[in-house]
Amino acid sequence: MYDNLKIFHSANAMAAHAGTRQSVVSSNIANADTPEYKARKVAPFTLESGPSGSGFVARSTRARHLDSGSATRPVVITADDTPDSPNGNNVVIELEMLKGVEAREQHDRALTIYRHAMGVIRTSMGRG
Repeated sequence: MYDNLKIFHSANAMAAHAGTRQSVVSSNIANADTPEYKARKVAPFTLESGPSGSGFVARSTRARHLDSGSATRPVVITADDTPDSPNGNNVVIELEMLKGVEAREQHDRALTIYRHAMGVIRTSMGRG
């Protein structure tokens, strides 16, 4: 009964997406002085149910996984929304710092959803 709750799949996918966003932001900041480096970004978080959609695609790798169906792959793309500097680099440190804060907030939100869902289950079982 409790092994296929979509809320846990969604929270897991959101946390994984936030982790990928943080990794991409860190890479962009690390390469802020690299000539000709183009900043990358992660596509917005979505949950798609079929393989034809963009963003996250739910798929099961093993039938007995607790989080079966939440294996996700974020889409990383090159960001072309900022102008290049004289050395060809388009990383803006201030924007990357803001993106890092947004990623942390998204991860915190995912953990809050997970904790709240666990609390609801504990309460419904009389253990809350």
